[in-house]
Amino acid sequence: MPHVESAAASDGPPPQDAWHAEFQRLVPLWESLRETSKVIIPISISRVNQFDAARLDVEMSAMLKEQLVKVFSLMKPGLLFQYEPELDAFLEFLIWRFSIWVDKPTPGNALMNLRYRDEQAAPITGTEVRTGLEGPGLSVSQKILYCISFVGGQYIWSRLQSFSAFRRWGDSEQRPLARRAWGLVQNAEGLYRAASFCNLLLFLYGGRYKTIVERILKARLVYESPNMNRAVSFEYMNRQLVWNEFSEMLLLLLPLLNSSSVKKFLLPFSKDNSAGSSGDEADCPICRSRPSIPFVALPCQHRYCYYCLRTRCSATSSYRCPRCNEVVLAIQRQGSV
Repeated sequence: MPHVESAAASDGPPPQDAWHAEFQRLVPLWESLRETSKVIIPISISRVNQFDAARLDVEMSAMLKEQLVKVFSLMKPGLLFQYEPELDAFLEFLIWRFSIWVDKPTPGNALMNLRYRDEQAAPITGTEVRTGLEGPGLSVSQKILYCISFVGGQYIWSRLQSFSAFRRWGDSEQRPLARRAWGLVQNAEGLYRAASFCNLLLFLYGGRYKTIVERILKARLVYESPNMNRAVSFEYMNRQLVWNEFSEMLLLLLPLLNSSSVKKFLLPFSKDNSAGSSGDEADCPICRSRPSIPFVALPCQHRYCYYCLRTRCSATSSYRCPRCNEVVLAIQRQGSV
């Protein structure tokens, strides 16, 4: 019994701040466990949407170019062809200026619910991450580099190709320096195509960075809104298919119809039927229109189109005038002696 009493006396009650001290000791361990338990939200951006957005941007640029060419249609032919690279660069710069530079999506990206995000500054975990689409847009340096590489790079490359082709650098009769420059241009193009193909394979596998410029700048396309409607209306397509089939049917049937007989059939239903016979006397009795090359039938002196009267007289040996039922013996140009 003395041994039991001494053990109970040695345990004693814990100090008053024991719970607080234990809590302070376990807080770092709890924080580390919570950080390790955070799950990165995986996001998957449709590759088809990204390709469609790029195609829509190309179509938008082509539409703007077509309208701009119509403005200069009355100028000297071939004038815009000399400055076609400058025109393309100007249109691409306008699209960049009013979309990416002001933190707005391009027309194609807007239609596909996409926007550019700075992948380096995008949060991976934390309280601000809810859908995985959070993150700031492109920085100022990224926007400027995008314009220089995408707009300026395409312009410089197209000008270099046209200049080298005009100077005929690839001919064997040129100087060694020109042939060497032509070889460098061809090698650079081959390397770029190979790099683009490798980037395409990586994009198809991971769904990030459709172009090399986007991969270098870490500019990723993400959804602008997490709620995206994928319902597509086929009303316009159905209407277009109906009109295409209807036009093909007309093109097939119209050559089989006799235009003169159709006009005679529709003549009683025409609104000009009550206009009087004053205008009918001046019209060709075959085609019911103003004679383009007026000829008269002899001896009745009624006016016809030359081609209408000539074909009827050639087809029938004793052609009779529809107005007076008299046999046409000859034809004569109106006003000639």
